[in-house]
Amino acid sequence: MTDLIPAEALSALVARLFAAAGAPADAAATVAEALVDADLRGLPSHGSHLVPVYVERLRQGSVSTRTDLKVLVDAGGIAVLDAGHALGVLTADQAMSLATAKAREYGIGAVAVRHAFHFGAAGRYARAAAREGFIGIAAANTRPMMPAPGGGHPVVGNNPIAIGVPGPAARPDAGADQQDPDEPLVLDIALSAVNIGRIRIAAGNGHGIPDGWATDAEGRPTTDPAAALAGMLLPAAGHKGFGLALMVDVLAGVLAGGGYGEQVNGLYADTAVPNECGHFFLALDVAAFGDVDGFASRLADLEASVTAPPYAPGVDRVLLPGQRSAQRLREAARQGIRVDQGVLARLRALAADLDVPLPEGLPR
Repeated sequence: MTDLIPAEALSALVARLFAAAGAPADAAATVAEALVDADLRGLPSHGSHLVPVYVERLRQGSVSTRTDLKVLVDAGGIAVLDAGHALGVLTADQAMSLATAKAREYGIGAVAVRHAFHFGAAGRYARAAAREGFIGIAAANTRPMMPAPGGGHPVVGNNPIAIGVPGPAARPDAGADQQDPDEPLVLDIALSAVNIGRIRIAAGNGHGIPDGWATDAEGRPTTDPAAALAGMLLPAAGHKGFGLALMVDVLAGVLAGGGYGEQVNGLYADTAVPNECGHFFLALDVAAFGDVDGFASRLADLEASVTAPPYAPGVDRVLLPGQRSAQRLREAARQGIRVDQGVLARLRALAADLDVPLPEGLPR
């Protein structure tokens, strides 16, 4: 069951909760905007569902209230940053901004971040780069959740990666009311069959999960979300998803000089212990590779070929990566966000605990 909530009301509540937990007001507003944007885009596993654990970590001190990163390496198009366990949205925004600034100067900008915290949806940062005219890549490592092919214990996280590409102002398959000149082509995926947030939501609501998502602690396939949370996620596309996840761990962890493998702690584990994940950001200046108009024309041609008929039986439209997210964003901005009642109950309980007043528009 869900409730329809105005985005402004939900964002105001989340910002108030973070501020009450000690985050500076502007930082609280930024993180709230990022999480509610995920809700708007139909990604509840990366949205306000995360607020209670973020707040608990702020209160426990494993997430810092600092807002700036420490620069450890600054060499041409490369930087290494220490996030100091600050809120991941804040440090990731800054890291991608630095990557694009370097790309503007050098054609390419690569930024690795150590001692980081969960940054929400990776697509936020790839999309931000793409809106500035860059191809953007954002990746992060997580605690081990997936086994190696043939392995019986988790050795690598489901390590999300997102790629954003500056897109044409008009998509060939969208009506005039569906155009968004600022919406780029964005792929945003975790490298498991499903992200663990969806399993947590299923567990919280007492629902089962599909076969093929996860195993129990003994490595047996399961449709019980509680058993899955105690077990392992299965990689997307078998050894291919596992291999990509391992390489993200190299970029976001090993290369960054921070946590990797078992050194990364679970988001929902001991909330007094830092997450210790790592992030990696890459920006490529399209203009540095040649004619920008030519790039846009070639991209439009490629997109048109991907979305052109014929279609499979029963299908009347093919979507590009990021289009469904953009459609949901537009719809939710008009109609409100469908928020799971369990999530909303936890936010209300947290507001009562922190003595935070509920904003107008939020069900009591």
